[in-house]
Amino acid sequence: MSKQYETVFILTPILSEAQTRDAVEKFRTILTSNGAEMVHEENWGLRKLAYPIQKKNTGYYQLFEYTSAGPVIDTLETEFRRDERIMRFLTISLDKHAVAYNEKKRKGLVGRKKEESTETKTEEKEA
Repeated sequence: MSKQYETVFILTPILSEAQTRDAVEKFRTILTSNGAEMVHEENWGLRKLAYPIQKKNTGYYQLFEYTSAGPVIDTLETEFRRDERIMRFLTISLDKHAVAYNEKKRKGLVGRKKEESTETKTEEKEA
């Protein structure tokens, strides 16, 4: 049975844009070559860290969402530990509620009710 996972990892900020793309491609290849199917991928870019890691205050964030039935997680996390460009990583298994939330988020449905309610209130005030 196939399960859905989400992995977020932080790359060191001293990498060039090409080196960052190469590192992301390396881990994407590890996933796909071990039988994982990519569902979604997001580059969150350079962000400030909550606390310094390896004396660095920023890092490049990358998110992979994928499905896998095999032992791809162990292989991926072993490669994360071996690669000096990776500062931190986190892999979680998604339950059906998290999968549904992620699908809504990708469609832009998360957080829309607040926007719609403020738009309707301003329309009512104008009328």
